[in-house]
Order: sequence, then C-alpha cells, then structure tokens
Amino acid sequence: MAFDLDPGLAALLLAIGFVGSMISGMVGIGGSIIKYPMLLYIPPALGFAAFTAQQVSAMSAIQVFFATLSGALVFRKGGYIHKPLVVVMGTAIVAGGFAGGYGSQWLSDSVINATYAVLALIAAVMMFFPKRADEGGGDAAGLKFNRPLAFALSLAIGIVSGIVGAAGAFITVPVMLVILRIPTRVAIASSLVITFVSSIGSTAGKLMGGHMPFWPSVIMIVASLIAAPIGARMSKKIGTKTLQWMLIALISATVVKIWTDLLF
Repeated sequence: MAFDLDPGLAALLLAIGFVGSMISGMVGIGGSIIKYPMLLYIPPALGFAAFTAQQVSAMSAIQVFFATLSGALVFRKGGYIHKPLVVVMGTAIVAGGFAGGYGSQWLSDSVINATYAVLALIAAVMMFFPKRADEGGGDAAGLKFNRPLAFALSLAIGIVSGIVGAAGAFITVPVMLVILRIPTRVAIASSLVITFVSSIGSTAGKLMGGHMPFWPSVIMIVASLIAAPIGARMSKKIGTKTLQWMLIALISATVVKIWTDLLF
C-alpha cells in the first residue's frame, strides 16, 4: 500500500516513534507493546491512511532494532552492561526463539495466545516480589549470577517468545530482577543488548518479506536514534524504585491487553 507521507503523518509517526523509543531506553524493553497499537489505531483515527498489521509489525521491528542499539550504547559508557549475562541469556533467547518460531506451526492459535498470556501474568506478578537490596554502584564487572539457571530461563523465554513472535523483553527484565537478583540498572542495560540481538532476525525477516514501508520506517529509525539515548540518559538519573514502578505499569498494561484479546 502506498502512502502520501504528508507533513502531518510524518510528524505523527515521529511522535509515536519518539515516545516508544524513549521508554525503551529508560526501562530496557523494545517498546513494541506501546508502539504497535499506536501505529495501528492512531493514524486512521486522525484521518490518515491506515497501516496494515504486517506493516505495523515491520515498522515496530526496525524501531526496536535501532532503539535498543542506540540505548545500549549509552549504557555501555557507564559500565552497566554485564557482558557474561548478555552472552548467556542472549544466546539462549536466540536459540529458543528459533526453536519456538519453528515449532509454532504445530500449535493452535488458542494454545499460543494462552501460553503468552500466562507468561505475561507471571511476569507482572513477579515485579511485586522483593528485588535485590544493593542497587549501589554502576559497575557490573564483578556481579555474579547463576549461569545454568539464567540459560534455562532465557531458553524458555525465547521459546515462548518465538512461538508468539514477540521479543519478550518485558518478561526478561522481571526474571533478571527477581530470580537472578540483578540490580535494576544492570538489568535494564543488559536487557537492551539482549533485545537488540534477538531483534536482528525479526528485522531481517521483515525486510526480506517486503512489508516495511520505506519512508515511515525511516522516520521510526530517526525517532529511535534520537529518543532512545535520551531515555537511557534519563534512566541513569531516575531512582531505581521509580524505574521498577514504570516497569510494573508497562507490564501490567501488557497483561491487560493480552488477556483482553484472549478473552474477548
């Protein structure tokens, strides 16, 4: 579908991409759960041409790719990214994502949706559990974690995320905080890198699939490169309790959306 990208639509897309990317940089998630409904419903509600679900999915994928990359680069300078954690969890999530994506062909839509809904609900409940008390210090170099447990949990997240076609970052962060006992800022920074790695395949697939509208996607990329670093810098200055409550709000909104779609 061709789009007459007039200034009004371009400004709207820039605003949507800016909001989603800034939140991505702040709390370490890809932000698709925010951008997807905004891109799908807001343009036609304001009188612009509607994007198809395939186009919205493609635009979200490339926005996540650049938002997580640019946000991670900001956190890298502060020593918040835990490289062994990224390697262990990133490898497992990518492997699980491939397995889940391939295996989803044998599952019904209802099973897929129900599995994701339950996992999202667990993630929301987990955010209310006690977190690591020691949040001081930005250097992640000396941080220890249970590698076999991290790999197993990430593999499971990757499989389910691959089945439903989502990045799963909003599940990864609660797992880091509550089960692996990772400090909040380290979890956010490391999650951005993991989400970037896991988004490479989906972004490449969308590009090859031909569903990505060129100019709207360029605008989303520009918004990502500007806003995600701003969000990441803000994240460094915001209190960890505030960041945790932001995550709770976003994950809870995700749960409501998923269960509403499932039940109604």
